[in-house]
Amino acid sequence: MTSDSTGRRNVIVLVAAQAILGAQMPMIFTIAGLAGSTLAPNACWATLPISMTVIGSMLTATPISAFMQRHGRRAGFVAGALGGALGAAIGAWGLSSGSFLLFCLGALFTGIYMSAQGFYRFAAADTASDTFRPKAISWVMAGGLLSAIVGPQLVKVTADYAVVPFLGSYLAVIGLNLFGMFIFAALDIPKPKPPELGAPSGRSRAELIRTPVIAVAMICATVSYALMNLVMTSSPLAVVGCGFDTGDAADVVTAHVLAMYAPSFFTGHLIARFGTERIIALGLTILAAAGAVAMAGVQLENFFIALVLLGIGWNFGFIGATTMLTNAQRPEERGRLQGLNDLVVFGGVTLASFSSGGLMNCAGGSTQAGWQMVNLAMLPFLVLAGGALIWLWLRPQETRA
Repeated sequence: MTSDSTGRRNVIVLVAAQAILGAQMPMIFTIAGLAGSTLAPNACWATLPISMTVIGSMLTATPISAFMQRHGRRAGFVAGALGGALGAAIGAWGLSSGSFLLFCLGALFTGIYMSAQGFYRFAAADTASDTFRPKAISWVMAGGLLSAIVGPQLVKVTADYAVVPFLGSYLAVIGLNLFGMFIFAALDIPKPKPPELGAPSGRSRAELIRTPVIAVAMICATVSYALMNLVMTSSPLAVVGCGFDTGDAADVVTAHVLAMYAPSFFTGHLIARFGTERIIALGLTILAAAGAVAMAGVQLENFFIALVLLGIGWNFGFIGATTMLTNAQRPEERGRLQGLNDLVVFGGVTLASFSSGGLMNCAGGSTQAGWQMVNLAMLPFLVLAGGALIWLWLRPQETRA
């Protein structure tokens, strides 16, 4: 374990990457569903491109974790940026040729970047001490603040830049990836050493997932991320479908992503003071409040308030669960556990993303009815995560890990 001076330097690098490279994710989540609705043969498939991005992330989570375990974080993050550039290039090709299939294929490759970005938070923990770790994770997540501003504003500038709607936005995403990958030259995280003969190999995947604290951390991370994605994916369609314009949808996404990352400046301090379990519980409660506000009306202020609460709830739930997970891992298990965790998390996000378009466009007779169904679908999963957290609370301390 290196000193926290190295850890702080790495946090700065990862914050910069989160801010610049991360801007592509709010861009894509703002426009992919809208662009998909113009290309898809059926309105029910409008959000399929977003689902394909999440599928790409799910499929590459374990391989990219293993790749980083062997070649280091820097190589993995550069590979992720190249995947993002390739995905945006194929997406631009699909837009210019009017091919929904190509557009979805590009979205699948974008998932490579999304998967790599998910490991920024784990990289922040690699060179941090036990006391600095929750703050390091939290500060790296806070880097998304700038991306929350830059991404949607780039959409406003580039969406109508070319004759083909949104083509300019995808060209901008290519530029972000090609420029941003050079940030990782400053990252100072040693490559993991190959295990010596006879060295402990750690618990197997089956043993890890049966460990109570790890299982609950994965459930809460999956529910927090999946429900955030479920609602966010449909929100641009709901905003536009309720009579507002694309600029309003971009502003709602901006407010949402700001709310996702702004609490990160103090989430780590709250975790250190009150513990991971209480912060996760608070996050789940705020997610429930977001659903209630969304179901209360379809005025523009309802969208803003609901999406802001959605972002804050995700922040507390997801960062809390990530910290719980990293506290439960052993060094030799890092690659195995983190890959398994993100496979499960993005598997849940994939299902949520697929469900979002169907619930929004095909489960009701109107935009308002579809939006109600999207938010109502949150309830059983919040009950699941809350129940898992209570179950962990009731277990004796010595049996949790």
